[in-house]
Amino acid sequence: MKNEERVVIAGGGLAGLRAGERLRELGFRGEIVIVSAERHLPYHRPALSKEAINGELVASDLRLTISRELDAVWRLGTAATHLEPDRHVVGLPGGEELKYDGLIIATGVEPRHLAGAPRQDPRVHVLRTVDDAIAIKQAINSTQGLVVVVGGGLIGCEMAASVKMMGRDVAIVSRSSTLLGNAVGKNIAETVTAAHRARGVRMAMGVKIRHWVRQAGGVAIHLSDGQVFFAAVVVIAVGASPSVAWLRGSGLVLEDGVLCDPMCHVVGGGSDIVAAGDVARWPNLRFGGQPRRVEHWLNAVEMGRAAAENLLAGRENSRPFTPVPRFWTEQYGMRIQGSGLPAMGKDTTTLAGSQKDHRTITGFINDGRLVGMVGLDAPTAMIKLSTELWRQNKVTPSDPQRRPPRHPAQPPAAPPTPAPAPAPQNAAEAQPNAARLYAVRSSAMRSDSVRLPAEQSDAVRLYAMRSSAAPPEQAPPKPVRLHAVPSVEPGSAPLAPPGRSDESVRFEAPTGSGRARPTRSEQSMRFEAVRSEAMRLESALLQEAARAQARAESGYTQFSDPVELPIPPSHAPVVRAPRHGRSLARTGPRARPR
Repeated sequence: MKNEERVVIAGGGLAGLRAGERLRELGFRGEIVIVSAERHLPYHRPALSKEAINGELVASDLRLTISRELDAVWRLGTAATHLEPDRHVVGLPGGEELKYDGLIIATGVEPRHLAGAPRQDPRVHVLRTVDDAIAIKQAINSTQGLVVVVGGGLIGCEMAASVKMMGRDVAIVSRSSTLLGNAVGKNIAETVTAAHRARGVRMAMGVKIRHWVRQAGGVAIHLSDGQVFFAAVVVIAVGASPSVAWLRGSGLVLEDGVLCDPMCHVVGGGSDIVAAGDVARWPNLRFGGQPRRVEHWLNAVEMGRAAAENLLAGRENSRPFTPVPRFWTEQYGMRIQGSGLPAMGKDTTTLAGSQKDHRTITGFINDGRLVGMVGLDAPTAMIKLSTELWRQNKVTPSDPQRRPPRHPAQPPAAPPTPAPAPAPQNAAEAQPNAARLYAVRSSAMRSDSVRLPAEQSDAVRLYAMRSSAAPPEQAPPKPVRLHAVPSVEPGSAPLAPPGRSDESVRFEAPTGSGRARPTRSEQSMRFEAVRSEAMRLESALLQEAARAQARAESGYTQFSDPVELPIPPSHAPVVRAPRHGRSLARTGPRARPR
């Protein structure tokens, strides 16, 4: 490549999308290629187990709004096959190789299958993609028998509630004695279990599946307690595994995902590879530094943005990603909200409310410290108690116990990179050393590549400055690195006001409907938009309380600004990139806006 830098994002989900948009916000003007195994552009995945099953929403209704500034090459339906970090190459089907200067791994997870289950039977399904949701809905609508959901976690419970709201007979099979297991605490788990029983959901708890029998009218599921469920449709929801098969043999450390350092840089790879989202396993210094994966919607948003920031900054100038994870679910009108890491808790306590009135908050304690909390229909109390969770889990840079030991597979730290030459004061001085970051479109590009067009009025060519200093003669040759003009000057305004974002779902009527009165589907989508706005405002209050605690911790980030919310309104503004160039060069502490 000549005078060109390319960032490849492996994974076309939420984490990959937000990482690409963050690169543009920070002024990166090189080429962005997003390689996605799915044939759809990014969509609102949490709706797959709810509105996509019991409503009239279609795939296009779930699609997320993509910033016009992204200007990326989308390789849809193209799964990465292998990675060669030494050659800076991502392998694609058919032997194609895609060169990169920076790589963001965001391939997410794959649904876990049960041993012995008839995976090829058309009546047995898993739920991960919009195509899975479409197949499940079609199967339910075309049959009249029992729908069996295997698994009592969040997805399994949401799926059972959605099917029951359709008026169908539903059964849940779970190895745990209560739904949601240890994820929400005993009291809330018992309340959720009772809610499903009260609505007629058949329960088989604390059992194992002995064997499956495929028959003409359905699938017979024989359980360890002697029960037999004859299912017309089966949905397996027993968790997910990181999608890392394509990374085997690359030298990266693959232990329940892609192992990363606290700054999202992969262990076993160079500073030009980061990971984000469900596939990344990293030590959150706010919670003791034990590497963990977090499979939550908001974590994908925040980690995707943080990974993009640290990719531009380089390993030496990166900052730890230290969020307080949050999640939520809704079943039969009950709202369950979680914050922190409840799985870390060794003991539980009731922080507010009681189980009798079904409004309660359970706190999770580890060595006398509050590490997580889960609330049931108690949003106001959750906001008030969130400050206590932040107070007890501050990030202290001077505390060596919160820094994880260096992984044996991690390469030794590289010597300090010399500071780049000062940027010219004006464009005239920069002309001899300026490198125009034009996107090189290969003639061999596959025909299924999709580029989202940018508005002509916004088409601007930006520049990045290349240092004129010659490298030492004894140093080995390295790829050209472009130094960036700082995207935000000291004292200037941030890229976007806190609390606003471009995260949104398109709620549009199907093309060509032409009806004056809103259809049932349109009414449903409008109602969902109003509900989403209420959730957005509630989340904004919660995050504002948390942000007040995070401001006092200099040198560490809770999450990237501007903060992205679960489902902001469809009219959210598009954050436009500043009029500066940005490259993958290590540019020191001013590499990111403060």
